[in-house]
Amino acid sequence: MTLFGKSILAVIPARGGSKGIPRKNLRKISGKSLIKHAADICKALPFLDYSIISTDDKEMANEARDCGLEVPFLRPKILGTDNASSVDMWTHAWLTCEKILNKNFDISILLEPTSPLRVPNDIELCLNKLIKNDFPAVATVSLMPAHYRPQKALEINKEGKIDFYLPNDYSYVPRQKIPPYYYRNGICYAVTRRKLIEQKTILDESCYAMLIDREVINIDDPYDLELAEFLYKRSLKK
Repeated sequence: MTLFGKSILAVIPARGGSKGIPRKNLRKISGKSLIKHAADICKALPFLDYSIISTDDKEMANEARDCGLEVPFLRPKILGTDNASSVDMWTHAWLTCEKILNKNFDISILLEPTSPLRVPNDIELCLNKLIKNDFPAVATVSLMPAHYRPQKALEINKEGKIDFYLPNDYSYVPRQKIPPYYYRNGICYAVTRRKLIEQKTILDESCYAMLIDREVINIDDPYDLELAEFLYKRSLKK
């Protein structure tokens, strides 16, 4: 089965050296590791041609195999550092898979394990938007809460006093009048081969947004794990 005749590679990035939560991608939400949550989404999408993990960690590689993902390589250590770029990591995974399989992929999706509240329909909608509109890239985003937007952001000056981040005083601007801003939620990035391999970019002025209009979370610190557990169990009840 294919999606509009396109060959699609799914890449799950999971480096071993996370700092905020050590061994983060092996942590569990509702009894399943974050790697397994992402792997289960891949299993639910029959049009994916090849689903892999890109990791520099043997334990995470073993977990991925147990979850049904392919592990065609271990990521080079240089691509597992804090300074390694997503573009370089994803490009390495894409080209290495093409070399191993002796075939090219039209499209690839990146599913970050730290976003365990994704559902298969998120990926289908993202890919449909990419393919049907002939877009080079699509990324899922969420609406930023009004109190986190630039108009409400504060700075602390050298004297310890509060300054507004923006030059004018927005402290009394009703949130309904603040323009919408969005943030990347990590649920899905979808790109064409030309976009990533040839142009070596993901997010720029030619990347289109797909709004996720429900509560999701991108896990970054221990509190996020607790919140993800709560939100995941609540989503199952719905």
